[in-house]
Amino acid sequence: MNKIKLGDSNIEVTEVCLGSMTWGQQNTQDEAFEQLYYAIDERGINFIDTAEMYSVPPAKETAGSTETFIGNWFAANPGKREELVLATKIAGSGIPWIRNGGKIVGEAILPAIDASLQRLQTDYIDLYQLHWPNRTSPHFSRHWPGAVDPTSTDVEQDQADMLGVLQALDEAVKAGKIRACGLSNETPWGIAEYARIAEQHALPKMVSIQNEFSLLHLKDWPYLIEACIHNNVAYLPWSPLAGGALSGKYANGNKPKGARWTMVQRNGVFRDTTYSHAAIAEYQKVADRFKLSLTQMCLAWVYQFTGVTSTIIGATTVEQLKEDINAHDLVLSAEVLAAIDEVIKKYPVPF
Repeated sequence: MNKIKLGDSNIEVTEVCLGSMTWGQQNTQDEAFEQLYYAIDERGINFIDTAEMYSVPPAKETAGSTETFIGNWFAANPGKREELVLATKIAGSGIPWIRNGGKIVGEAILPAIDASLQRLQTDYIDLYQLHWPNRTSPHFSRHWPGAVDPTSTDVEQDQADMLGVLQALDEAVKAGKIRACGLSNETPWGIAEYARIAEQHALPKMVSIQNEFSLLHLKDWPYLIEACIHNNVAYLPWSPLAGGALSGKYANGNKPKGARWTMVQRNGVFRDTTYSHAAIAEYQKVADRFKLSLTQMCLAWVYQFTGVTSTIIGATTVEQLKEDINAHDLVLSAEVLAAIDEVIKKYPVPF
């Protein structure tokens, strides 16, 4: 699998990243190990993404379990750690069992890194990310007009917090605990402010951002992706299948046992709307017309999208993982892309 530079860093990652948020709740440790063996040994993926709050949906009992599974896999496979690019994240505010729900501040960074290192059974993290901003941001279905009030943000406090975070990340880089740092669920303003503050104070630059991006959730195009391209920030889409919805498994009111939409979600099952189902049905027609798997068509569209560095995929079975990775080799014809564009025009914001 091809490798590509991770933004303005010296790290190279494969164009597919193995996500892990189901490990510890929907997947056992043995199932996680099976996915790791397949993705790394058989398919050549070198990029793994996790977070201190995983598994998902988050729960006090399972917080940190995904990192623990990965650490146990490293312990069982000596020498593998050095072959991989390992990314994890510090949780933002609102999770009461993680730092009493506190926001991301400089004082929280080093203890959180040390705790992740212990669970991961490693002495360094390649990419350390901020899971979501301290201010309320237009993510998790808050992108509709009026859902977020930017004038309520205390900009000076936010900037002071950013400076403190970057100073702590600088300390972690100098100590060899992390190699690079990045953002998640951020906006063009957040990217620009972190870049400005980093340059002003000679602190580490944010080299990547992971945001939700799929045929059901296109709000990052063109403005945020343009900011990534021109600032050399790697764009890492998460949920390229819209939480599994673009596999078609929820069509006709289906709710498969153990599937994500059957679980209580922290932000609600916000993708489950009339327009989402209508859009998915239209994408299914396109896939059927061109004799494609709906899952692979939707993934290939994201994999090959302008500005995408590495796409974060997740699966609960190895069979799903195989299909997801195989989609990387699928080249969509001009006719398929034109048909997809027609659906986008009908349903540009389905949830």
